[in-house]
Amino acid sequence: MREKGIISRRLAHSYLSSVISIGLVLFLVGGAAMVMSNAGYVSDYFKENMKISAELSLAADEADALAAAKEIEAITGVKSVEYISKEQGIREMEEQLGQGFLEVFETPPIPASLEVSLDADYLAGDSLAVLEQKISGIRNVDGLYYQEELFDSLNANIEKIGLVLAFFIILLLFISSVLISNTVRLNLYSKRFTIYAMQLVGATKAFIRRPFIVQAFFQGVIAGLLAAVALIAMLLVVKNDFSGIMDAVSMDAVAGTLVFTVALGVIICTVSTHVVVNRLVGFSKDDLYI
Repeated sequence: MREKGIISRRLAHSYLSSVISIGLVLFLVGGAAMVMSNAGYVSDYFKENMKISAELSLAADEADALAAAKEIEAITGVKSVEYISKEQGIREMEEQLGQGFLEVFETPPIPASLEVSLDADYLAGDSLAVLEQKISGIRNVDGLYYQEELFDSLNANIEKIGLVLAFFIILLLFISSVLISNTVRLNLYSKRFTIYAMQLVGATKAFIRRPFIVQAFFQGVIAGLLAAVALIAMLLVVKNDFSGIMDAVSMDAVAGTLVFTVALGVIICTVSTHVVVNRLVGFSKDDLYI
């Protein structure tokens, strides 16, 4: 009875160790997949928060500004337009340069302006040039100002970042498949005598495989759920410490990543188990002791 209890504890410990090991690998893969799946949303978020400032003529009043804003909003590719009055512009400059900076001027040089946000798809070079031309042609718009180098840098690096992330995901998938397969193989190799005994009593390959496949399925589900819970915990930490980042995260992409993580655990565990059991079934008596 005591030996049976010791064996049961060892089997439980082995199963738990395997589940935790697989769960940790899936957590790494799931984390990388979550970054990859949200890369486009993060890119769009930063693009759409890069604003173009349309400076209005000094003679333009609020009615002129609102009319210009209405025309700009009607342009395809413009997401939103915010009116910045002369008074608000002066307050913002005072916050940056200190009060009294206007005393050297006879008339306030701060005109009203419009802060224009564009759809992410229209921030490419050619589309941006067309939008700039259209906005500049609107009445009372004296000039457009934006960080052109930052726009160009962002557009140039997005594709590179996507390729790096894709390579990293593929590499992690390969590593995870190898690690999980090895974990499953080591776990099943300890049961090679049981499999050989089942063969001796006439059990078919399908009959021998079935309980191991079922066990592998639940092992993958549990490991995947552990990884999913860890990913959710990571997101909660990010939300508490960096709440602004969560505005750029798609909940649909997050949900898809969690499902992918669980499914990946199930697929790798069951496929690895199927391959290893088929190999063990072909062992001779001498091979069992190697």
